[in-house]
Amino acid sequence: MAVDLDALRREQAGIAARVDLRFDPSYPIGMLAGVDVSFSRYSTAGYAAVVVFSYPFLQMVDCEVIQGPLLIPYIPGYLAFREWPLIQACLQKLRIQPDLLICDGQGLAHPRRAGLACHVGVATGKMAIGCAKSRLIGEYEEPGWSKGARSDLWYEGQKVGEVLRTRDGIKPLFISPGHKIDFEQASQLILSLCPRYRQPIPIRAAHALVNRARKQDSSSV
Repeated sequence: MAVDLDALRREQAGIAARVDLRFDPSYPIGMLAGVDVSFSRYSTAGYAAVVVFSYPFLQMVDCEVIQGPLLIPYIPGYLAFREWPLIQACLQKLRIQPDLLICDGQGLAHPRRAGLACHVGVATGKMAIGCAKSRLIGEYEEPGWSKGARSDLWYEGQKVGEVLRTRDGIKPLFISPGHKIDFEQASQLILSLCPRYRQPIPIRAAHALVNRARKQDSSSV
């Protein structure tokens, strides 16, 4: 499967140029969603799940999970092009649309400032946050060991995210804005969604749903 990386880089540059990191406090967040995609590195098909919760009450109100073809191979730094078509298909099937999308992946903390959350936010025009379990780029100082401690993530002299401790003594998460939100609000919101576990409730729900669908299909083959 031939991939024109120059064309993808140009598209990422266009996405990065459209990312807006200004937070508008009047922006309505009545519904928010966790977004997750699951696939094997060399697979030609993948799964995506979007789970919508009311906010701030966190009642699940809608969800979708789909299986579909992966249009490009696994290429680090270009995963959004592999994942977005599946996410878009899920969003199109939802009965209740979220105002905010939390992606299991990077936002601004990407070599070309165009991680999955930026891609999703710009494509949908919605507020989006990247919430990753591991670092893709950048340097940081380890945050304090108490829940809520955080430190800045820097790359090439620019702040690209925050490293957030969501449970006492547990590995931190890497939070980066995707679109229509700033660093402070992104970290505060993610922390509010982690009352008991390391990962926010919407991401946990999407992760469980997408992997359940994938395992069920595997067991039926």
